[in-house]
Amino acid sequence: MKAHQSEHWLLAEAKNRFSEVTRCALSEGPQTIFRRDGNVVVISEKEYLKLTGKQHDFKYFLLCETPDLTTLNLTRDDSPTRDIEL
Repeated sequence: MKAHQSEHWLLAEAKNRFSEVTRCALSEGPQTIFRRDGNVVVISEKEYLKLTGKQHDFKYFLLCETPDLTTLNLTRDDSPTRDIEL
C-alpha cells in the first residue's frame, strides 16, 4: 500500500501531514488513518453532525463568525403550554 492514496493515510504520514489530512477531510470527505491495532476515520464536523443527528444550539449560532440564517431552525414547539393563575 502506498503511504497516501487520496483518502487513505498511514499513521506516521498522517501525523506529519495533519493539516493536509484535516483539509482533505473538509474538502474531499472522510480520511482513513491506518494503524496496527485498528483504523481511525477523520471527518468534518458537518459530516459528524449529520451522522449523529445532532444540531448546533442557538448559542453556537450566535457565536459563529458569520451566522447563516438558512441553517437556523425557527419552528415553534407544539407542546402544550402550562395553565397558570395570575
